[in-house]
Amino acid sequence: MTVSGSTVPRLIVGLGNPGRDYEETRHNAGFWFCARLAYDSRSPLAHEARFHGLVGRVGAAWMLLPQTFMNRSGQSVGALARFHRIAPAEILVVHDELDIPPGQLRLKFGGGLGGHNGLKDITAHLGTQDFWRLRIGIGHPGDRRVVADYVLKPPRQEEQAEIDTAIQRAVALMPLIEQGNWDAAIQRANTRSLPPKIQESP
Repeated sequence: MTVSGSTVPRLIVGLGNPGRDYEETRHNAGFWFCARLAYDSRSPLAHEARFHGLVGRVGAAWMLLPQTFMNRSGQSVGALARFHRIAPAEILVVHDELDIPPGQLRLKFGGGLGGHNGLKDITAHLGTQDFWRLRIGIGHPGDRRVVADYVLKPPRQEEQAEIDTAIQRAVALMPLIEQGNWDAAIQRANTRSLPPKIQESP
């Protein structure tokens, strides 16, 4: 589904689970992104009870980290969106993605939920799947039966380095996204730069 290029995000949501037990787990990639964006933007986050989350401002947009646990993220997103009259198409949700390798990103509008419980609950509260998603790859364990355990564990050291690099790339996309230049942002997000080839010695 195509959205007008003039549509700019008024709400940026990072998904994760609150508390020290979860802060280093793969499922918190959305939190990691927002923490980096808030730091780079010098934008403090403060708890807002009425929105069930940590809230701040990045430029003209609100930033929200739901503190309701992943499967109830929609409670937080819905509360802030209704209060500030933010349309679903003006919301960007940043989250972990099993079907993308660590170090890669995907940016898209609407579409399927991929079994992600946070997206499912947001959809239920907004009444639509038509919102933006910035997906941060965490890789798949290869067995669906162990997915729940996999996302709630920290990445391996080499995976963490890849994810951190992807988050840096994601933050670098924000000027384009804030301008509503979604086509350029999608192209940059979905195309991973490859390292230059090493020339062999003669």
